[in-house]
Amino acid sequence: MNVKTFVAKPKDITQEWLHIDGTDQVVGRLASRIAVILMGKHKPIYTPHLDTGDFVVVTNAEKVCFTGKKWTDKLYRHHTGWVGGLKEIPAEKIRRENPERILYFAVKRMLPKTKLGRQMLKKLKVYRGPEHPHAAQGPKTIDVSATRRS
Repeated sequence: MNVKTFVAKPKDITQEWLHIDGTDQVVGRLASRIAVILMGKHKPIYTPHLDTGDFVVVTNAEKVCFTGKKWTDKLYRHHTGWVGGLKEIPAEKIRRENPERILYFAVKRMLPKTKLGRQMLKKLKVYRGPEHPHAAQGPKTIDVSATRRS
């Protein structure tokens, strides 16, 4: 029996625009669902070396939530490159100043750390409030709280 594996070609890929409302969504669960959509793993034509994923527009990023005491205990760390340059910023401070970054960082860390992963991340659009400038693309609203990945 000669069964061939399907490999998508760039002409086979169609990318849709999806809209997700972040109100009362747990950050990690929402980020993992978004990462799957950006990579294209929710499609039957998924091919690891091609970007088969869709564009994702997330609104109400300021209304996402963490479980437990993460708002006070979770720290976002980065290093400036200088000696003693480790910077630690609490999640609560990021929530006040730029709440889009919380979801952006969560999704970014779930994507591949390659050129393809950076290309996938460009398809993520996160907005603080309910308004977004992508109405012309006609994004389909999906309810991630009702969907389960099995």
